[in-house]
Amino acid sequence: MTGGLTLEELTACGAHQRGHFLLSSGLHSADYLQCAVYLAHPRRAARAGQLLAEALSDAGLDPEIVVAPAMGGLIIGHETARALDRPFIFTERAEGAMVLRRGFGIEPGQRVVVVEDVVTTGRSTREVIEILTGLGADVIGVASMINRSGDPQPFSPLPSCALLDVDFPIWIAVNCRLCRDGVPIAKPGSRPIT
Repeated sequence: MTGGLTLEELTACGAHQRGHFLLSSGLHSADYLQCAVYLAHPRRAARAGQLLAEALSDAGLDPEIVVAPAMGGLIIGHETARALDRPFIFTERAEGAMVLRRGFGIEPGQRVVVVEDVVTTGRSTREVIEILTGLGADVIGVASMINRSGDPQPFSPLPSCALLDVDFPIWIAVNCRLCRDGVPIAKPGSRPIT
């Protein structure tokens, strides 16, 4: 499922930026989506969370808990959990590894969805899924504001939904046309490049 959010909305508020970017995946792109800029306005954040909650419900997914990776998934994860009236917990990066935030717990068998802001390679989301399944959770699906992975179901066989699918070119550094053209690069985002 895709719908409810447009690239025009993201561009208008400054969340879609053009230039030369080093993504947290290590890939290069001429387009960057900074969902935190969109989510900085509480009404927009609540709307996006409501839309994701509806998408999850439309997909027949009824989680007991919503989990999101910090930093990108924090606001949209919380807003989705609020719209679903479910508890929200998050993971964080500690000493290079993704871990469940101290003080939070998962019971074996609990139905969980993972909510993310932008999916490119899906690395953070897969790390969260691995943590949750290791704790015995039943991860039933994934939701994101933006899917830029190029795959309509990037976490198959788990179902996933996004409010917007985009197809921006990405490159590894040695093939980056912007690097070849000498365009200065910016490194937005919060995750260290590995």
